[in-house]
Formats: sequence, structure tokens, C-alpha cells
Amino acid sequence: MALPNSAVSINKVAPKFHPSVWGDFFINHTPDALQISDEKMTERVNQLKEELSGLFGACKNVMEKLNLVDTLQHLGIDHLFVEPIETTLSSIHKAGFNSSILHEVALRFRLLRQHGLWVSADEFNKFKHEDGSFVSDITNDPKGLLGLYNAANLLVHGEGQLEEALSFARHHLESMRCNLKSPLAEQVGRALKIPLPRNIRREETISYILEYDMQDETYKAAILELAKLEFNRLQHVHQKELKEISLWWKDLYGDVKLDYVRDRVVEGYFWSYSCLYEEEHARSRVVLAKLLMLTSLLDDTFDEHATLEECRVLAKAIERWDENDVSVLPEYLKKFFLRLISNFREFEELLEPHEKYRSAYIRKVFQNISKSYLQEAEWSHQNCTPSFRDQVNVSVVSAGGELVAIGLLFGLGVIATKEVFEWATQNSNTVRAVGEISRFIDDLTDFKRGRNKRDVASSVECYIKENNVTSEVALAKVTSLVDDAWKTLNQELFEDRAPLSVINQITNFGRSVMFLYHDGRDGYTNSKEVKEALESHFVKHIPI
Repeated sequence: MALPNSAVSINKVAPKFHPSVWGDFFINHTPDALQISDEKMTERVNQLKEELSGLFGACKNVMEKLNLVDTLQHLGIDHLFVEPIETTLSSIHKAGFNSSILHEVALRFRLLRQHGLWVSADEFNKFKHEDGSFVSDITNDPKGLLGLYNAANLLVHGEGQLEEALSFARHHLESMRCNLKSPLAEQVGRALKIPLPRNIRREETISYILEYDMQDETYKAAILELAKLEFNRLQHVHQKELKEISLWWKDLYGDVKLDYVRDRVVEGYFWSYSCLYEEEHARSRVVLAKLLMLTSLLDDTFDEHATLEECRVLAKAIERWDENDVSVLPEYLKKFFLRLISNFREFEELLEPHEKYRSAYIRKVFQNISKSYLQEAEWSHQNCTPSFRDQVNVSVVSAGGELVAIGLLFGLGVIATKEVFEWATQNSNTVRAVGEISRFIDDLTDFKRGRNKRDVASSVECYIKENNVTSEVALAKVTSLVDDAWKTLNQELFEDRAPLSVINQITNFGRSVMFLYHDGRDGYTNSKEVKEALESHFVKHIPI
């Protein structure tokens, strides 16, 4: 999660987090009886998928193919056409391309880079003067500017020309957005809040399904029906998982009786769902959601309740991972510790015999995050402001990037080899960058909102003290580090160190942080702020 602020304060009063905004909703929820049955939806989805399988071959030119891929991605049904999309984009990447239309050049650039196919930023030179400035004609092309803006957000380190393109496109989009017509106005508005490559996929799908109805395209009716059916079908899958995990959480929460913790199981599931929403990833999604909730319990114990000595004892017990150590724990933590170990045992039971080695990785990553919580607790009780580097090295771990990476890999199929687990745990740039986004966005939010001064110093405060600068300078610096992390993630698409799908799934955690912490909110802790948004994902079906 942007596993929010993992510090301990001396004599801190137990927080009064607002209760769950969901209660037993998903435990008792049954889909609308008027909806089509799951069996009929699946049958119709397969039928439409078959009918549309020849679409790629029917495309007359490169732009028709690119527009088709883009449409399928926006509508959230590209997972139904993985092989033809990969074949199509690989072919387009190898072939020549000549267009003087900004939207077309930007679309090709974005789609190829998103799929790990390198395209040079020089592609945009045709829209510039010799001095490097953009030609004035494109300032009156909102569709092209939006394409340029979203494409330029896939920049890597050292691409100054794309930095300039971002600034240029954003400036002109902001100046014209009030004069745009629907649906372009809404699309520009969303991109200016969170650029398309940094936003969670399902959020875009919810909006785009409604907007696609306004398009005038061949096969629109069949594609739109498929998108609506697939969204509703998967929503039923997610509702069933929410019922399962809500029952699990209710039993756990009632048993351990740690009433100072945040009751946020739906929001915890949302983190997991944002990483991988497809039906075939059910095992990974549920395990990751449960792992995040167990971590949230641990986080709030260190942060909101335990004394420093209790933190030390608990961290040592977690490091030893021996049920016999329950005897040295304070009474209120004994059930939590035993349930923690039993849940990890249940995780292992989900694995096939050849996957059992994964248990050591998921246990180790939980022990690592426990150590980071303890270090933050030590700093807090010593009233210590660490160096910026030390604070970041610890807090990036507590922010949960590695935990999420191993948690989602744990439940994946054959693609999650031992080599991939080693990659994820050996200073992976992907994992580190996602942790940085989680930590820095969380710290920026806390600093701007104003937090309890007794908490451990955040990265923003450490930077202020170490460099003797104003809060404005520190905020700008930490914001720039978020952008740097995104550049690293974009670069990782081309490094071929791990499967592209795994890199994207881990990166999705960073996207969920961007969404839940948008505009200074903390959508996990203060979940009232995102309830309506989550209803769109998990409750409201899309009319067929």
C-alpha cells in the first residue's frame, strides 16, 4: 500500500480511524437478478471474441491496426487478444512508418513503448523547427497534443526533448480544455490529473466504455458489447473474491481484537485488484490482498499502539518465525502472531509441489518490512531525524514495493520462475522504483495535509533539515524523484530482465498509488474519499 506512515510515537494516543465504509456489504451482496447469468455472459464473451478474432487481418493499414489495439486497451479487453496484439505491434515496429499527423505518430510511439518496443523520441522532430521549438500548427490540434502528452509520459532518463514535449503539451491542453467538446474534454481532463500511462487500467476502462459509444467505427457494436459484458463478468468474479476475503478478514479481525487498526479490507483488495484484475490471476490476487491486510495490521501495531520494547519483541519473533515465541509477546499480540503464521501456512498450501520454494520468499519479504517498521520506530523514540538517504532506504522498503512484487509473484503460474523471484529480491530497479513512488507520494500527501509532529521524520522533512531549504524546495525535489522513478519504470520495459507482464503488474502498484493518493488524499486510511470510485469498480454494473 503506500503502506502509510510506518512510525511509532512516544505515548501516542490511539487513533480514531473511521470505521469501514463497507461493513458486511460484500458478505451479503448478491448480483442484480435482472443481469444476465455468469454462464450466459461467458458464453456470449467467447462468441464475440471469436467473431472479432479476424479484426486484425481485416485492417487495411497501419493506423487501423494501431487504433484497434488502442481501443481494445482503453476498453479493458486487450487481455482477450494478447497474441494478435503482440504479433501486430511487432510487425509495425519492424516496418517503416511515415506520417505527418501528430496523433498518429504519438499513438504509434506510445503503444510500441508500452509493449517494450523501443522508438526514438526523434520521431517528433518533424513537428519542430530547426531550433527545436514546436511548430505553431499543432497548438490548435487538441487530439494530437493529448497523444503527445500521453506518449511523452513514457520518457526515460536523459530524454530532455520529451521533457520539453510534456511541458509544451500540458501548457496548451490546460489553456484549451474549457473549449473542448465531449468526449475529448473528459479525456484531456483525466490525463491532466493522471497521465494515461500512470493511471490504473480499470479506471480508464470505466470512463472509456461510456465514451466509446460516441465513436463512429466499424465493428463498434460488437466491440462495445464485448467490453461491457467482460467488465460485468469480471466484476462478478471480483465480487465473489471480495466476499471470500471479507469473511476471512471478519474472522481474523474479530479474533485478534486489535481495535486500533484500520478496518480496510475492500481497500486492501483494491491494491491487489489494481495490480492484476484478469480472471486467471485469482490465486495471486487473493493471496496478495490477504498479505497486504496482514501487513496493515503489523503497520498499525508498530505505528499506533505498541511501545518500543513491544516493537522490538514482535520484530524479533517475526524474524525467528517460531510459534513458541508467542510466550514472550504481550498478551494482546499473541493471537495476531499465531494467526500470522497460520495464514502463511495456508498460503503455502495453495502452492503446487514444484512451487513450494516460494514460501521462503514471501516469508522473507514480510520479515524485511517488519525490520523497516522497527527501524522507523527506533528513530521515532530517539527523536532522531535520519539522513535523507538513510530515511529513503528504510522507508522505501516499508512502502511495500518488494512486498507487493513477491506477493503477486507468489500466486502466479509458470511465468513466476525462481529466476524471477531472485530478480525481484536482488535490487530490482522495477521493485525499487515502485517502492519510491509509493513512499514519496505518501510522504508528499502527509506533509501537505499536516501530520502528527511526533511521527518519524518523512523524506520531505529529512530533505529540509539536511539541505537547509524551504518546504517548497523540498516538495519540488521529492516530486521530481517521483518523476525519476517513473522514468526508471519506463526504462525497465526495454531491459528484458523479467517478463514484460510481470514488470507491468508490479508497476500497476505504482499506478494504484497515483490514483488513491491523487490530489493530496489518502484513499486507504480515509477511504470515505474513494468509496464512490470503488463502487464503480466493484458494485455498479455497466448496462448492456
